[in-house]
Amino acid sequence: MSILIDRETRVICQGITGSAGAFHTKGCLDYGTRMVGGVTPGKGGQKDPNGLPIFDTVPDAVAETGADATMIFVPPAFAADAILEAAEAGIRIIVCITEGVPVLDMTRVRRALDHPLFASTILVGPNCPGVITPGADGSGCKIGIMPGYIHLPPLAAQSGRSVGIVSRSGTLTYEAVWQCSSLGIGQTTCVGIGGDPVRGFGFVDCIERFAADDRTDGIVMIGEIGGRDEEEAADYVQREVDKPVTAFIAGRTAPPGRRMGHAGAIISGGEGGADEKIEALRTGGCHIAESPADLGSTMAAALGL
Repeated sequence: MSILIDRETRVICQGITGSAGAFHTKGCLDYGTRMVGGVTPGKGGQKDPNGLPIFDTVPDAVAETGADATMIFVPPAFAADAILEAAEAGIRIIVCITEGVPVLDMTRVRRALDHPLFASTILVGPNCPGVITPGADGSGCKIGIMPGYIHLPPLAAQSGRSVGIVSRSGTLTYEAVWQCSSLGIGQTTCVGIGGDPVRGFGFVDCIERFAADDRTDGIVMIGEIGGRDEEEAADYVQREVDKPVTAFIAGRTAPPGRRMGHAGAIISGGEGGADEKIEALRTGGCHIAESPADLGSTMAAALGL
């Protein structure tokens, strides 16, 4: 099984005529994703190079295609409005790839999406690589920029075991996937939640769904310095999860007060340090990978392989 998306998910791209949107729309199509159209204001009625219809608005796209998911590649200044337009149009899964969205804009988005009207809306990102449910022979679903070829569908897993992966870091997501695939461990779904301080879907949201998924045998969680998301995840794992969880925290050598890569990766106010996070995760029963190179082997050991 999978979480969030599957082969039946119908996806549009907001910003489909931009260079990034066009490039990754084709990549998602090639992977087998059911891309059903795109949105660029002022270009409604046209088609993209893949033959997909372009609409002026998200409500138009939903009405014509039945889309229930979107990936957003619009410029940072317009990303918040794009997210809210998708939510108001009834889109279930909103994946915002855009980097550099102003924090104040995202605060406004989070406040809006907390309304009961949007209780069933899931926002992933912004500043994230997206979501992928691996599948063989064009049966998977990829929303975003993840390299599909490194992922191993559960049915192709030589070990007979599969894991779910959730990460704040895009590149470390790929590293975890590659190592697991090389060890014959499949992936049910991989979720890059992004590293911004204000974002949508979080660790606990994702781990809760992986824990309830019968096909997911274990969970790989990749965190970073900054914030308290990892500590909250550790507490949730200790209380609610009986599957093996492998965790890694990036940024152990970062000096306090200096931002490292992501906007959310900063130690401040006496909290958010790597050592504190690692200790919380270890206390919560997680298997700790000491290095990015150990992600796959630590997960394999946790699964008894």
